[in-house]
Amino acid sequence: MPWHLAATFRDDEVMFEIVSARFIAPDIKMFGVRAARVAEHWSPGQFVIVRVNAIGERIPLTVADVDRTTGVITLIVQAVGKTTSLLNQLDSGDDLADVAGPFGAPSDIEDYGTVVVVGGGVGTAIAFPTARAMAEAGNRVIVIVGGRSGDLVILATELEAFAAEVVITTDDGSRGRRGLVTDALAEVIDREQVDRVVAIGPIPMMKAVADLTRPDSIPTVVSLNPIMVDGTGMCGGCRVLVDGSTKFACMDGPEFDAHQVDFDVLAIRNRAYRPFETEQLRRFGACS
Repeated sequence: MPWHLAATFRDDEVMFEIVSARFIAPDIKMFGVRAARVAEHWSPGQFVIVRVNAIGERIPLTVADVDRTTGVITLIVQAVGKTTSLLNQLDSGDDLADVAGPFGAPSDIEDYGTVVVVGGGVGTAIAFPTARAMAEAGNRVIVIVGGRSGDLVILATELEAFAAEVVITTDDGSRGRRGLVTDALAEVIDREQVDRVVAIGPIPMMKAVADLTRPDSIPTVVSLNPIMVDGTGMCGGCRVLVDGSTKFACMDGPEFDAHQVDFDVLAIRNRAYRPFETEQLRRFGACS
């Protein structure tokens, strides 16, 4: 059986109980969910497919952390559409209909030297386990965390536990330094040798990081977030263009060489269903 399916499970014999739930920022909620098989087989960089209820859509969520002893996985969810808004209404003691996974290829973790991890918004939750694994592998890890405002910066304290340096940037200067993550990244590149960059966040941010590191040929990895349905490559919804070839983010990724990703195509595809998503969110809000 292919590796990307061999460790894929749906725990039919148990309920996917939410054992903890708390908001860590406006509209951003951290969940602890009991999913023992996912916890057992997960590696940094991988994700799960979740259904809130039996008639709901399937959404991909990156696993921020796992506790293999208790079988609890950590999910961090930002309410941006109908399903994520519905999910963020749940609390401890509630159940999820499905938690399937882990899907995707694990992050490439080696001792590269100095690794700069850039997290934008809720992308910091995706970057967190990879940054920690890089530190555990012996790398000197510098983390740059960005947000529109200070109250949207997440996991900074947790990152300080293992990172050599944590730099916070905000658009409005309400926390850390005022400016973009790329401003801080440029300063790090100017002052010392950077052996690898990992960037996860909004598409424009990842594209800007790739443009910044390309002239110096600094190996740069991004985790892509295309539309995704089944997580096994069968639906084709997560197609991305990498080095001129079609790849499937759920199987070939979600991490790719940033210098080979066509971010313009990715942005267009991610906007394909925006009018429908906006209407569904409006209806959900009207019924809430």
